[in-house]
Amino acid sequence: MTTDRFTILFVCRANICRSPLAERLTRYAVQTRLGADRADVVAYSAGTEALTGQPMHPHTEQVLRERQADPDGFASRQVDAAMLTRADLVLTASRRHRAYCVALAPAALTRTFTVRQFGRLAQAAVLPPATSPADAAGRARSLVAAAATARSRVQPVSAEQDDLADPVLRPVEDFRVCASQIDQAVEVLLDVITKS
Repeated sequence: MTTDRFTILFVCRANICRSPLAERLTRYAVQTRLGADRADVVAYSAGTEALTGQPMHPHTEQVLRERQADPDGFASRQVDAAMLTRADLVLTASRRHRAYCVALAPAALTRTFTVRQFGRLAQAAVLPPATSPADAAGRARSLVAAAATARSRVQPVSAEQDDLADPVLRPVEDFRVCASQIDQAVEVLLDVITKS
């Protein structure tokens, strides 16, 4: 196992619904799928308008527990340029959040996508098989680069198809729908990472 780490930063507005849901679902999926290599992939989250230190929404916690993911120890935080610059992949809840992140840290442009956009682009990405890195972090970085390249080949979609709808004032079922959409995008990433 390498000491190199691949970091994923999830960003939404308040960092209490969508981004903590994505962070904790990803952590659980990484732990389940990567085994010994799980320390190579780190997920965390922040918000564009977050009040620091807030707990996650009760429905977020409920959905995480339903899926055996750990909601404990969470506290919201405000995204900043340093977080965006350090992250290997920035996945936002919406196009608006993506634009905010890129304006805050222009160097993160090619590594910043909406969650659903990344899922589509990663599926269309062409990875050079002969140069596939042996470690999980290296494979993940290769996929991010290939997804960025795929932007010019994949037909754009509507904002409705790119964005995760904000479930904050909605019933718990809307949080479950959001979780399923996050799962779809994260599974593509993990499928590549877990290939030997």
